[in-house]
Amino acid sequence: MKRILSLDGGGIRGVFSLEVLRYMQGLLRTHYNSPNLVLADHFDFFAGTSTGAIIAACLCWGMEVEAILDVYLKYGKTMFQHVPWYRPFKRLLISRFEAKPLSQMLQRMFSEDGNGEAPALLGTNRLRKLLLVVVRNHTTGSAWPVSNNPMAKFNDTGLSYCNLRIPLWKLVRASTAAPVYFDPEEITLGDRTYIFEDGGITPYNNPALIAALTAVLPCYRLNWVPGPENIRLVSLGTLRFSSGLPAKVRKLWLGYNVSRIPTALMQGITWEQDYLCRSLGECIYGESLDEEIGDQVKAQYPGGRWFGYVRYNQSFDTETVEKLLQTNRQLTQLDAVLAVPLLQKIGSDYAKDHVKLGHLI
Repeated sequence: MKRILSLDGGGIRGVFSLEVLRYMQGLLRTHYNSPNLVLADHFDFFAGTSTGAIIAACLCWGMEVEAILDVYLKYGKTMFQHVPWYRPFKRLLISRFEAKPLSQMLQRMFSEDGNGEAPALLGTNRLRKLLLVVVRNHTTGSAWPVSNNPMAKFNDTGLSYCNLRIPLWKLVRASTAAPVYFDPEEITLGDRTYIFEDGGITPYNNPALIAALTAVLPCYRLNWVPGPENIRLVSLGTLRFSSGLPAKVRKLWLGYNVSRIPTALMQGITWEQDYLCRSLGECIYGESLDEEIGDQVKAQYPGGRWFGYVRYNQSFDTETVEKLLQTNRQLTQLDAVLAVPLLQKIGSDYAKDHVKLGHLI
């Protein structure tokens, strides 16, 4: 069986994902009686968007979950370092946070020499398995799901613009370049330079479906044999908050909508990708999508299923969101660094209640 691990975007809420992954890693270590097992020993394909791209790349690099979580705990505030007050034009009109600290961290992490002097490229042998990172090419206005699959059309080493020559740290940084939060990332391919932004503003903030399609569709040239008995797709979110916070009609002015509509759209697209995975795959586990659809576990559909599918995510209804926000105003935000301890607890509690060995093997 081939196994795919997909990781959603969501900023510092990736801490929730990491707590779930830590529990998952522990289950597998116990099952295989292998105390040093890492998730790269179990999964064949990692896919990530934004913060999910950081985690996916680290896992594919062969890192333990604890080491990745330690990065988030130690450098969370550094990664969200505000642009200084004396640069008001940049802070108000371009980005809220400095990109340099995050870039430097990723350069050191994804280098052949360990100190950032020799950047590892997407085609590096240091990546132990397949990796897919979602970015948005602002120059062309299109989503770019970029992988290290050596058979992919744009990974032909004979091409001057071969994607395998992209520095891995730049690709991951580009996937995290959320508009307003961080500056975009420039990447040169061949004789052309492109501007890239956060993959979360593509249809693939939840990259599970594009990862599965990459595995089975002929155009991507991996050509894995489809079927629930052949492919297991495990998808992990970064919390799902109800966007239906109460407001009277007269309060729905421009400022209110500007701050909430982008989040509502991203959540809606993530939900849709989840629904499509449950429709094309055989849903083994997942929370209820809504009162009409349910969770689709063991649902009967016409035609064959392409993969077995597991979806982990914690949802909060409107009432619970209101209570959480009373004490943790940052919780729903991408830069919720003050809510990290709460995110850890939510992730740890969720994993104990929902993650089962039978979902993974």
